Amino acid sequence: MTRPTTQAISPFFIVSNVDQTIAFYRDKLGFETRLQQPDRDPFFAIIGRDGAQIFVKSDKDTAPLPNPKRNPSMRWDAFVYAPDPDALAVEFADRFADRGAAFSAPLQDTHDGLRGFEICDPDGYVLFFGRPRNTVHTMSDVLAETLSKPTFLAAEPQLFVTDVGASCEFYTKKLGFTVAFIYGEPPFYGQVFRDGARLNIRHLDEPAINPELRDREHLLSASITVGDAKPLFLEFQTAGVLFHQTLKTEPWGARTFIVRDPDGNLILFSGGGR
Repeated sequence: MTRPTTQAISPFFIVSNVDQTIAFYRDKLGFETRLQQPDRDPFFAIIGRDGAQIFVKSDKDTAPLPNPKRNPSMRWDAFVYAPDPDALAVEFADRFADRGAAFSAPLQDTHDGLRGFEICDPDGYVLFFGRPRNTVHTMSDVLAETLSKPTFLAAEPQLFVTDVGASCEFYTKKLGFTVAFIYGEPPFYGQVFRDGARLNIRHLDEPAINPELRDREHLLSASITVGDAKPLFLEFQTAGVLFHQTLKTEPWGARTFIVRDPDGNLILFSGGGR
């Protein structure tokens, strides 16, 4: 049987106003609206640019809770891989000059081996746009190849866990991911991937979000898009995975299920199916 593939991964942000969020990402970051429900006064939307995609949802009883508000040392809510952050920073600077916004952290080489910059959205969610410094792909390289605008290739959610090693074991043995890297001794940071989906895993001694609130409001840590949800659901079921929500068909036609990892992070898998 052909192994099911995962194609993309999308952070899920609880926002105060979906229309405001759409406008910010569209006007200042060049994103497009791929879905919104309903058309007027939406409470849910999917916005994206190239391969980067974000799910946003508002609820009158649930306030946005970016990672920096949970713990100031956890600066990012998503890592957006950009092959040429220099060129992207130039584009965003032009957009900000016209529309009154700014970088929350400028383009720079970071202490942890990355090159990029930070953008903070209206609800305080912080996105880092960049790449590892050891991948040589400069603005001059891009200009020599093409004059097209910079492209986003992926958005990578960051999950907070109490034991990075145990979490990596769960994602590899139960969900079929592969460890990309683990950093530190004992490990405090790592990444797992399966096909096009990548999850960054960060150690935190205490829960980053109130477990009762997460379970009551079904607050997702990540959303992964797949081709056909049912074979993957059956694969995970056979592996003995704990589900927060079993396979079901949504009103808009997608088939979804939600996995709960050992730290309570809720991961939505969404796709088509028959």
